[in-house]
Amino acid sequence: MIRGAMLVLLCALAGGARAQAPLVPPPAAAPPPPSVAANTPQLTADLSTNQVEISTGFTGSSVMVFGATERLIGPQTDEDVIVVAWGPPQATVVRRKVNVLGFWLNGPSATFREMPGFYAIAATRPVWQVLPEDARRAGRLGLDALPLRASGSQAPAFRAALLELKQDDGRWQEYASPVTVAGGRLFSARISFPDTVQTGDYRIEVLLVREQRVIARQELFLRVDRVGTAASIAYVAHTQPVIYGVGCILLAALAGWLGSVMFRRS
Repeated sequence: MIRGAMLVLLCALAGGARAQAPLVPPPAAAPPPPSVAANTPQLTADLSTNQVEISTGFTGSSVMVFGATERLIGPQTDEDVIVVAWGPPQATVVRRKVNVLGFWLNGPSATFREMPGFYAIAATRPVWQVLPEDARRAGRLGLDALPLRASGSQAPAFRAALLELKQDDGRWQEYASPVTVAGGRLFSARISFPDTVQTGDYRIEVLLVREQRVIARQELFLRVDRVGTAASIAYVAHTQPVIYGVGCILLAALAGWLGSVMFRRS
């Protein structure tokens, strides 16, 4: 009987212990994995090539800029793409010729320093339609937004002449080739380099604009180099100017002598 009472007491104690034991909460559910759309960049762009080679027969070249956006491009989403290409800085001197006693002499001049040697801009729409004036000038988007600061003469005619000269030889371009859109999200633009293009490193900016604000930006880089015989001639001209000058004189004399021999009358 005592044994039975002990068993009843042990069972009661075990039941009380189970009743007083704290309840352990179930483990929290793991957060869901991030969606693919959250990791998708708003803008992705690339170049068809990252190098332009200048040879002796170089007549110009072009590079394709292409990419895609997360959202549709067009008026329905108020989303546009702008492509801007910048060349190495280059000082430019603009002079005015004056007639003195029948001779044309150099007159007043203006020196524009830190000007891009090459500049090209293209967009799905004109930049002035998609960005406010202060944003355009801050980003130097458009020929009218370039800060044409000059030393020397400050007459507006020199700035107008600089714009005309740069555009005539193809080194400054504005909407020469528009940004085309395919499938709503794919875009492309062609940047053309003239035969007078300067060697060096070029920077290409691709901007995504939404509701008159730049919301995404990507920078691409391009190298323009001389190759072959043109590279050898340029290297000698820069490192050994005396030898280069003497060689040019000898070649000119040899060409003149050969011409006289070939066309000599008997």
